[in-house]
Amino acid sequence: MIRISAERIAAIEARRDELQAMMTRSDLAAETFVALSKEYAEIEPVATAAGEVRRLRAELVVLSELQADPAAEADMRALAAEEADEIRAMLPRAEHDLAVRLLPRDAADERPAMLEIRAGTGGDEAALFAGDLFRMYSRYAETRGWRVELISASASDVGGFKEVVASVTGQGVFARLKFESGVHRVQRVPVTESGGRIHTSAATVAVLPEPEEVDVHIDEKDLRIDVFRSSGAGGQHVNTTDSAVRITHLPSGIVVSQQDEKSQHKNKAKALKVLRARLYEAERERVASAQAGARKSMVGSGDRSERIRTYNFPQGRVTDHRINLTLHRLPEILEGQMDDLISALIAEDEAERLASLVG
Repeated sequence: MIRISAERIAAIEARRDELQAMMTRSDLAAETFVALSKEYAEIEPVATAAGEVRRLRAELVVLSELQADPAAEADMRALAAEEADEIRAMLPRAEHDLAVRLLPRDAADERPAMLEIRAGTGGDEAALFAGDLFRMYSRYAETRGWRVELISASASDVGGFKEVVASVTGQGVFARLKFESGVHRVQRVPVTESGGRIHTSAATVAVLPEPEEVDVHIDEKDLRIDVFRSSGAGGQHVNTTDSAVRITHLPSGIVVSQQDEKSQHKNKAKALKVLRARLYEAERERVASAQAGARKSMVGSGDRSERIRTYNFPQGRVTDHRINLTLHRLPEILEGQMDDLISALIAEDEAERLASLVG
């Protein structure tokens, strides 16, 4: 356990109080107030946790002194010992909570996210599974009050998706979804299988934090933009205009295509949004690699080729292989009840980062 010093706790609480006082000044410029408010919102929960640790430690000192006081009555000393035991049981949890809040935060945690799901091995069954995953994340987004905007989708002939890309916006989206990147595997009897044999299929999930436009500068001269006629379902508007857009980012070689909208302008805007997210994630990975030697955590590196989870229909279970967690709640999880699973992944990541600080 990391023990936070009394001096550091005092400094945290002092900064919170200082910000509170500064924000009440009448001569404060609007942009200064916004900056102070942002810092206050970040430090206030940390200061609250620090205050709880300080309070419990202070009470323990008083109770210990009372226990050791020969002039105190026996029943008072016994009561003090009982209360001290209760505080000793509470203090490690409070100190752990404070230590977690003091961990370096991922700057992208509060960002919206680009969710990309692609059918992998398994043919039609993989496409159906990709559709199941998209529905699962959409339902989960509903439970948290997030908004899901479909960016592009390539449907398969039997249902589901060969590929689907969506933007998910709301509070703390990337923080909750960032451990979903990787290969998801399904084991079940396909509806098209007459023999009742269990098949294994897979789909790849990628969750990328969405940057603001100011975070990623894209130079027009670095882009090759091709327009072509849309293909696939779409009624009479398909193949009548060159509305589909393919953007190639020449320095990185990243290619993004978009054809879901009838307007070339809208397709270009959506394609640029996806491109910006992919460039931002590439830069995040580069910086993380330079700073931390690309540490691969127990929870996972976000590598899209890493098999992270199995959904076993015959046994009604979901197993996350990174943390060896199995939940026998497959139907509920596929309906979007993912909080237990996601919270376990976040807790494991926090535990590992705390352990690395101690080590």
